[in-house]
Amino acid sequence: MKRIVFMGTPEFSVPILQALNEEADYEVVGVVTQPDRPVGRKKKLQASPVKQAALEADLPVYQPERIASDQKVYDLLAADIDVIITAAYGQFLPTKLLDLPKLGALNVHASALPKYRGGAPVHYAIWQGETETGVSIMRMVKAMDAGPVLAQATQAIGPDDTVEELFNTLSLLGRDLLIATLPAFWTGDLEEVPQDEAKASYSPNITRDQERVEWEQTAQAIHNQIRAMNSWPVAHTLMGGQRWKLWKSSVPADQSTDQAPGTIIKIQKKPAQFWVAAGEDTVLALEEIQPAGKKRMPIASFINGGSGGLDVGDQFQAD
Repeated sequence: MKRIVFMGTPEFSVPILQALNEEADYEVVGVVTQPDRPVGRKKKLQASPVKQAALEADLPVYQPERIASDQKVYDLLAADIDVIITAAYGQFLPTKLLDLPKLGALNVHASALPKYRGGAPVHYAIWQGETETGVSIMRMVKAMDAGPVLAQATQAIGPDDTVEELFNTLSLLGRDLLIATLPAFWTGDLEEVPQDEAKASYSPNITRDQERVEWEQTAQAIHNQIRAMNSWPVAHTLMGGQRWKLWKSSVPADQSTDQAPGTIIKIQKKPAQFWVAAGEDTVLALEEIQPAGKKRMPIASFINGGSGGLDVGDQFQAD
């Protein structure tokens, strides 16, 4: 029986935890996840998806604020553990922690390493207009996502895929790849391939400033940004000093404009069209938006409701 400590936090990690727990020859002896965090306007504490899944499976849960100094986690890992398996946990693991299990630690990372090391690999892959990404099973080392790769699988990115959709796809791909990889890992029959540092790129967590749409970008670049942030953290722009969220868009074929970036150039009911000028004379079609103080809505509903008082010639601004 292989004894495993699992570390993860978001929905991406849940299928991986569940698959490990369902394997007859594996015992998940503990689950480490981020502490409950306040969410929403009322700041109500909410457990992570991994904590919820662990409790449903009657697995012990540990939620250190800082894992590097939490004695309970050290005691857990010193209790005859074979391996740590992490998937989007969200904290840096010090070397003295990684060295406690017999076989060290593995990470399920949502990119084709060495591309997009860091905390937001799926966001960046879409944002940068990639047509392919993947998942990697890597041995964890002190440097961020820099360990040797044990297995890798690729995944196409569709032109309209959102970060939420791609996360779900990669989660299942990572689950299946991990379960297929572990038998050879236990026997030592896997080749561990060092990453090519010359090809490494990085994907740090998205900042508030990066959520803001800069209309001087091309329509394709803005479209990539919008889908890379759907459904979190969500791209936004300003109209009349108020923040509007942009959920879905497209780039109309063979359209151009000489209007200033951010200018509304078309509002039409049938078919519903709401076009905005972007950089380099390109045109972006907004398909789902959330005006300030309103609910998320398809553009047809927005237009039929009066378009929020907007008209052709009005202009969106950056913050």
